[in-house]
Amino acid sequence: MKILHTSDWHVGKVLKGNPRAEEHIRVLKELVDLADAERPDLVIVAGDLYDTAAPSAESQRIVIRTLSALRRRAGAVVAIAGNHDNGAELEALRGWATAAGIDIRGAVSRDLVVTGITEGGEPWRCLALPWLSQRFAVRATEMFDLTSAEADQLYADHVGRLITELTKDQTADSVNLITAHLTVVGGRLGGGEREAHTIAQYAVPTTLFPASTHYVALGHLHRRQEVPGPSKVHYSGSPLAIDFGEADNTPGAVIVEVTPDTPARVRAVPMTQARELRTVRGTLEQLRELDTADAWVRVFITEKPRAGLREEVQAMLPNALDIRIDPEVLADAARTQRSVRAGRSARELFRSYLTEQNHDDPAVADLFDKIYTEMH
Repeated sequence: MKILHTSDWHVGKVLKGNPRAEEHIRVLKELVDLADAERPDLVIVAGDLYDTAAPSAESQRIVIRTLSALRRRAGAVVAIAGNHDNGAELEALRGWATAAGIDIRGAVSRDLVVTGITEGGEPWRCLALPWLSQRFAVRATEMFDLTSAEADQLYADHVGRLITELTKDQTADSVNLITAHLTVVGGRLGGGEREAHTIAQYAVPTTLFPASTHYVALGHLHRRQEVPGPSKVHYSGSPLAIDFGEADNTPGAVIVEVTPDTPARVRAVPMTQARELRTVRGTLEQLRELDTADAWVRVFITEKPRAGLREEVQAMLPNALDIRIDPEVLADAARTQRSVRAGRSARELFRSYLTEQNHDDPAVADLFDKIYTEMH
């Protein structure tokens, strides 16, 4: 059996005010082309199809067309809601999705297990567990009459009981799969995740996944990685860098080959069609020498702040979306001994302030003198 594992598309993402729809279209076409080349038996989309719970019509068109295109090139498609998605709205799409041969799970219900048979005759079972907030963890376990689910237990306890209940029918003659949108202990953040949903209280151990599971396809952390556990546990990572904190990640997807009798073999495939996200540092002179091509750029300037500095950098680097003074420069200024203020004139105090702030611009001091004179 061959599986294409992808996650964390975040369609609708706006980067510092710049829409990225064109990038998403190119990247998701690359993903569809991969499916066309590999012809997987199953495509798993492990959550965060959208960047927001209220996606635009354009974002919805991109996602629906991509899911449809993947289904035409694969035996089956299973997609789950992530913490950025509106689970109820994805559930509302299930009528269309079922007719299109796509299995969507937007919220915890009693039919989270999807089954199928490949063209080669291999049966498979996939537990499709959408994002589950702490708030609804207890309610979800009570849905399955798991009466020991007290409210004061840890999030991981509730998730673990759900997984145990929903994988109890795994058999030795099928490929057993789990897809979930979770933070697991030992997973490394990609850099652009929603912090409130990746903190320790949301982390679950990989020991929750039974050893009878051949492959666990996770979404939520944007860095592609394997996390040690009783079964093969992988994050596919996002197919494009979501924010500047992810510039060091390698965007991509994962191809998995597995049979009921053999361990999963995992192959990473990079995605290359999104614009690069770069962070650069330097003086104006150093920045002037850079060739950033069409990359989106975050700039840390290693010069003292002054009026018009941002505009000069923007003129040199039109794709610079985030321009700021290097924190080290500001830290040096903060460490400077603050001047004694008693008995000093307003002009002297203002010049001391500029010095303390490492602000190197005589024109600002002259402007202060002019305004102060006019007011007095």
